[in-house]
This record gives sequence, C-alpha cells and structure tokens, in this order.
Amino acid sequence: MSCERGGDDERGERPRLSWSELDKRRGKARSPASERRPRGAAAEARAAAGAQSYLKKLDQQLFAKGAKNATPGAKLADAVRDALGTPGLDDACRAYLAAVGAPATPPLFAAFLDARDRELRVAALAALAEAVAAGGVALTAGLRSQLRVLAEGADDELAERAEEILAT
Repeated sequence: MSCERGGDDERGERPRLSWSELDKRRGKARSPASERRPRGAAAEARAAAGAQSYLKKLDQQLFAKGAKNATPGAKLADAVRDALGTPGLDDACRAYLAAVGAPATPPLFAAFLDARDRELRVAALAALAEAVAAGGVALTAGLRSQLRVLAEGADDELAERAEEILAT
C-alpha cells in the first residue's frame, strides 16, 4: 500500500481562490445601485438642502470664534478656552466669573477645575453640583476624571464636594 497523496480533484475539493480573486468578486457583487440614495428629484433636493443646512450649522458651531455678533459671555468663554494650559487661565476664569457668573457647560466646568485658584474651583464645584442635581449637565468622562482627582486631593472641602457630585 502506498502512502501516495491523491490530488485535490480526487477528494472532491475545488481549487481555492486567492485573496485578490476574492476581493475582485466582492467588488463586483457590490453595485452602485445598492447605495442608499433619495428617490426622485424632490427627495434629492430635500436631501441636498438638509445636508447644506447641517454643514452650515456645524461651521457656525465649530468655527464661529470671533464672530461679529458674539456675546460678551461667548468671548469670555473663548478666552477661557484659549487660556487652557497657560498661566493666564486663572485670570480668564476670574473675568468670566465676574462678568457672566459660574460656568454652565462641561468644557467650562473642566477649565475652571483646571484653574490653580482654589476659589475658582470651589465656585465651579458648587455650580456643577447644582447643574447635575437639576439634570442640566451630564458628567462627561473628563469631568468624572477631574472630580476623582479632586476627591483624592489634600483639600478636604474640595474632596467632599467632588465626592458628592460623583455620588449623584
């Protein structure tokens, strides 16, 4: 008896395709008609108008820095964001707090919690506790991280406030 190995054809197996052949078959199977497109001229016009308004809204939100009719609060908020990571953060936060009041959005809360001045962090924690209790602000991962760092800090008052916010 010989241990001769029979060919693939004898075992009923078909020849295997190479990866490039498989990719070619996949590419041919997908047709451009399978894309989701609006049907009709009116639907296509509505889709184009919707896309344009969405892009315009994004442009205004993302790139409206220094807009002509920006409110003083928006200008001060931009100044706080620009001062992140610089020695001028405390001054920018103080100016915002004096003119507008306590921060109301997660990015501003985060900036105030980064400030070196203890009073700015206390004001931010008080406002954040009120906003979270009222349901107006959801804690982001970044805010939770900052609160955990404050909760483990040496300042007992800041630690207690941070723990209370994290517990809610």
